[in-house]
Amino acid sequence: MTDNADEARHKIKMANRKAVQDKEVALKTVEKGLLIVNTGKGKGKSTAAFGLLMRALGRGMRCGVVQFGKGAWQTGERFAAERFGDQVQWHTLGEGFTWETQDRERDVAAAERAWAKARELMADPSIRFIVLDELNISLRYDHLGIADVVTALKARRPDQHIVVTGRNAKPELVDAADLVTEMTLVKHHFAAGVKAQEGIEF
Repeated sequence: MTDNADEARHKIKMANRKAVQDKEVALKTVEKGLLIVNTGKGKGKSTAAFGLLMRALGRGMRCGVVQFGKGAWQTGERFAAERFGDQVQWHTLGEGFTWETQDRERDVAAAERAWAKARELMADPSIRFIVLDELNISLRYDHLGIADVVTALKARRPDQHIVVTGRNAKPELVDAADLVTEMTLVKHHFAAGVKAQEGIEF
């Protein structure tokens, strides 16, 4: 009897929950390209962006990737994207992080080249999804002007999704975004002396 009563209560509870959820979903009628920001000190900002890239590719979207700051790393996600041929345009235009180059003029020039490529992809009517990987780092160090970047991102085509990654997202970008996720560091294997792992970090 108790099991039957518990099951009946559960069914009623779930039916009520479904009714509330269905009503909430029905009220959402806006369809638009999203500006998504993945930031925070935790691991997974770029990883999440490339997960969305795979989802967009699975839906037949043409995609673009511009990597700011990062040098010409041989990463698993790039190898995977190359298998999609012309469906993905991938541009790694950084020269390494600022503490590696130790040359602000070079860093600014690299960021400007990457941003020019990003603008080019944004203007391409066939590209529906773009990852601007580590753009937040270029903005943090003022390699690019935040006002110009935010203005351009807000002026994107109505059907175009853009994901921006990197720590320390500027407040202006957070305000402009439709979706912001902050990755929180709880525990990282690097602190225990474990080096970057193939298939995990790159």
